[in-house]
Amino acid sequence: MSDDQAVGAPPQQTGSAPRPVAPQPRRRGPGLFTVVVLPALLTLSAVAGFLALTGGLPGDEDAGAHPQDDAAGGVNATYGPWLRRSAEACSVVTPSLLAAQIDQLTGFSDETTASGGQGIAAFTAAGWRAWGKDDDGNGHSSPHDPADAIMALGRQDCSLARRITELRTDGTVNGDLVDLTLAAYAVGTDAVADAGRVPAAAGTYLGEVKSRFATYADFDREDPSGGSAPANAILAAPTTTLTVTSPYGSRKHPLTGVTKLHTGTDFGAPQGAQVSAARDGRVVFAAMTKAYGNRVVVDHGLIDGKRLETTYSHLSLLQVTAGQAVRTSAPIGRVGSTGLSTGPHLHFEVIYDGYYTDPQPWLAPNG
Repeated sequence: MSDDQAVGAPPQQTGSAPRPVAPQPRRRGPGLFTVVVLPALLTLSAVAGFLALTGGLPGDEDAGAHPQDDAAGGVNATYGPWLRRSAEACSVVTPSLLAAQIDQLTGFSDETTASGGQGIAAFTAAGWRAWGKDDDGNGHSSPHDPADAIMALGRQDCSLARRITELRTDGTVNGDLVDLTLAAYAVGTDAVADAGRVPAAAGTYLGEVKSRFATYADFDREDPSGGSAPANAILAAPTTTLTVTSPYGSRKHPLTGVTKLHTGTDFGAPQGAQVSAARDGRVVFAAMTKAYGNRVVVDHGLIDGKRLETTYSHLSLLQVTAGQAVRTSAPIGRVGSTGLSTGPHLHFEVIYDGYYTDPQPWLAPNG
């Protein structure tokens, strides 16, 4: 019988004359051993058993109990898949860029900033209404949910990158797409467009984010996204010769000295050589620009559900106007050296789904 059960009545005595029943001692409450010592011993036993099974207390530095911090830059490893998934939305934004931005904004700390930003990506209430979603499917959308915040930042950055690409396509701005996108995040696309380049006001932010890229480079090397090259070459040669003088890719600009993405392929050709449309389409831009000189942009419609455009720059003469329909190989201009150019050539670009891509795989052999 435990101490918590009631004490039973004494047994009845036998015999003819009942004897007086001795008074029973008053029941005493649980003793000190029962109340304090015994529970303590049981708790210590349980803890000892736990330690024997786990090898240490949770959070014990020597036990190596922080697998979540085993990612690039010491960031919670569970963020990696979301950084890579978010960056899949466009080619300009990379996982390391997103991680560097978050590091600069909050240091991956889920706290409200002085400017009212919330969560690791420091979204304002208005910003979250524009970009926030329940990306991890847990039933609510919150800037304090790291997965939701990372995906929202990627959406915002890719939207900025698409707008910056448009501004570069029509010659409004010039510069590295990553730099221009980060500047647009910091000060807005209007400020970038007005400056025609990265505005001075965005310099500090840009430098701080880019200085962190290397810390998170491992996120870029894991699970790389698939390429965007077409399954087959569908564009006709824009010039009679396809001699490449400067390929698509990162290069040091011969005039500015700045290393950045060369967004197209330069084909060497003599002054005045014919430039032709690479595919049926409609001219959406044909005018003089500061960097590209005389420039033509042709919209070829949707290819596999994504818009395809080609551009033709540094022309000495325009032979089409905006809104005009063109057929494959129709004349659209003449080779020249207008704009920021070192000599006569055609700067030819392919823009697929809003982003620059290497033109070479798109071009059929010039027969």
